[in-house]
Amino acid sequence: MSGYSKKDIIKMVEEEDIAFIRLQFCDAFGTAKNIAITPGQLEAALSGKISFITSGVEGFSHNADDELYLRPDTSTFEIYPWRPQTGRVARMFCMVEDADKKSCATDPRHILKSVCDKAAKMGIRFEITPELEFFLLTCDDNGLPVAATAESAGYLDVAPSDWGENVRRDIILNLEKMNFNVISSHHESAPAQHEIDFEGSDPCTTSDMIQTFKMAVKTIARKHGCYATFMPKPREGYDGSGLHLHIRAFDEKGNNIFAGQNDDLSPAALSFITGLCHHMNAISLVSNPLVNSYKRLISGYEAPTGLSWTQTGSNHTSMIRIPKRKGIETSIELRNPDATCNPYLAIALCLAAGLEGIEKSYSPCPSAEVARSMNLPIEDLPQTLGQSIEAFKADPFARDIMGKELADIFITAKENEWKKFRSCVTQWEMKEYLGKY
Repeated sequence: MSGYSKKDIIKMVEEEDIAFIRLQFCDAFGTAKNIAITPGQLEAALSGKISFITSGVEGFSHNADDELYLRPDTSTFEIYPWRPQTGRVARMFCMVEDADKKSCATDPRHILKSVCDKAAKMGIRFEITPELEFFLLTCDDNGLPVAATAESAGYLDVAPSDWGENVRRDIILNLEKMNFNVISSHHESAPAQHEIDFEGSDPCTTSDMIQTFKMAVKTIARKHGCYATFMPKPREGYDGSGLHLHIRAFDEKGNNIFAGQNDDLSPAALSFITGLCHHMNAISLVSNPLVNSYKRLISGYEAPTGLSWTQTGSNHTSMIRIPKRKGIETSIELRNPDATCNPYLAIALCLAAGLEGIEKSYSPCPSAEVARSMNLPIEDLPQTLGQSIEAFKADPFARDIMGKELADIFITAKENEWKKFRSCVTQWEMKEYLGKY
């Protein structure tokens, strides 16, 4: 967090030759939105006086005359390094407020901050480190992405097999100019699939970084004549792309509350995991929000399929994995979300579920290893968007965290998406059935 004051922002805009400042926020489904202003409107923007009409933004009022206001978070001021160096472009993430300067109840960033405020009252501070995977695809003559690729590189392969090495390099250099601490990058297991890992921060800052990361990846890929997609499963027969979240929790003295004795997990960690398992069926509608999300969550492709946790790194079917680093580094890796989610809402729901487990001292659910040794059944994660919709509607937890208005918007949109998909006749059906029946 930079802690810039209004005076600092105004001075930087002048000294850095900033011609446009983007006031960024997102809709209910994580789609980035912004209003661009010139330096002449910066004073008004910093006072929360820049508004937008809500009717065209999902998750806010659809009344044509309704207005909401953007309150910039000055700590998020950054300059886009890929934009022209003369007449530069900067951005700030914003909170959404009403005319009375009260936080908008359906603003995803506000919802996440509310969960973090609750955690703070419980004496808990979270840190989130994400892992995002994506595909770099070629484009056709119309500039549209083509799912097929001639590349054949696999896990950790290098150039010339890895065709995206230079694109990744350019992405990383641009991210570092925006104060990302990039940990590593590599080619993933599927052809044309890549991963870039960066150091996270508090939940809200990490969510901002995920939004920035996706924009940077897509923008830099375009400059190289590629198309970057975070679609969970763009290619049949290969691994899909996920958004793994490494969650750490600390008390007010900086102690990792997930770390137990003798390298075991603490009771708080086990209760947190149980809270996640208890509510993940409902959360899946937000963490895995597309029809395509569930094409990734199937066995045989190193993706989680079971509502379980494991301390064995080779067990790829479990939703939660416990990395081997212990002590202050002890973390819980949540493996089922994908990067098409709204990160603010997905992280808010996951943290809230874990907090509920801690607050109510949930009895630990058995690990996958224990469950198998005792011949206990392991429940499947939702296998379709339709199952997630029903789970979301059946569990009041998600509605309580998101609020009734936003939850209803989410359900309506996803029911429409599921209905459209169910009415679609796929090429697989035509191939399997047309000449047989």
